[in-house]
Amino acid sequence: MIKYIKRQDLDVDKYDKCIETSLQSRVYAFSWYLDIVADNWDVLVLDDYNVVMPIPWNKKYGLKYITQPFFCQQLGIFSIDKISKEIENNLLKKIPKIFVKVSLNYNSDNYFGHKMVAKKNYILELKDTYLNLFKSFSKGRKHASKVGVKNSLLIKNTSILSLIKIQEEFYNYTDYSKEKLEKLSTYILENNKGCILGVYKDEVLVGGAFFLHNKSRITYLFSSFTTKGRELQASSFLLSSIIKKYENSNLILDFEGGNMANIGSFYKSFGAKIEQYYFFKRTLL
Repeated sequence: MIKYIKRQDLDVDKYDKCIETSLQSRVYAFSWYLDIVADNWDVLVLDDYNVVMPIPWNKKYGLKYITQPFFCQQLGIFSIDKISKEIENNLLKKIPKIFVKVSLNYNSDNYFGHKMVAKKNYILELKDTYLNLFKSFSKGRKHASKVGVKNSLLIKNTSILSLIKIQEEFYNYTDYSKEKLEKLSTYILENNKGCILGVYKDEVLVGGAFFLHNKSRITYLFSSFTTKGRELQASSFLLSSIIKKYENSNLILDFEGGNMANIGSFYKSFGAKIEQYYFFKRTLL
């Protein structure tokens, strides 16, 4: 039987164990992660937490709606064992009608293609040597990665506030919660679940990125670069350095994006492959 369980009634240990050991495991679905990025969230649970589906929601004008939180690309269904499409469809049907609108990204290991809108994410398996991985870079990306080396760029730890400051100064896009990003970075660093790396030129910060480490994935969650950093190809230098650091591993570099053509082209130039996931939308209004 599928049960709808509110966050305050959740067996957190059982829930997180399911996320950790699930075939579809994603960092976004852990209770600690959703507690930070989602304003509210509950869970659909099947068979004593062998299958779970987190439901992030919000409320406006007295109406409840399900919406994908910032910094949370893929959610959907998580199961310890492989489940049938029928079970997936049953979970979908069990989303309560009290939510007048549903906008939710499932993960790439769920199978709703015929009912949902396909989205693109780019990933790169790091199981080969850096030399061989570098051969898969596009000609332009190889050159860009070498520009950073030529200009003696250095990578050191930095703070999320420094990257947010660059974002505010050099980007038009600021439609995200800085407060949640700060809380997330604090938790990640305190619990050794990721890192915030800055790229420096002559001791001046020219950009950087926030990476999450979970199980088999390194997720490129947030980044920002100054105009000078872009000129020096700091983003290519940083990502190339991450690829080199984790060469010959069972890890996947998750670029966490690619629906915009120019961004997708950038990630693809590192030899990354498309990971397709699906977006579900429903409205009762």
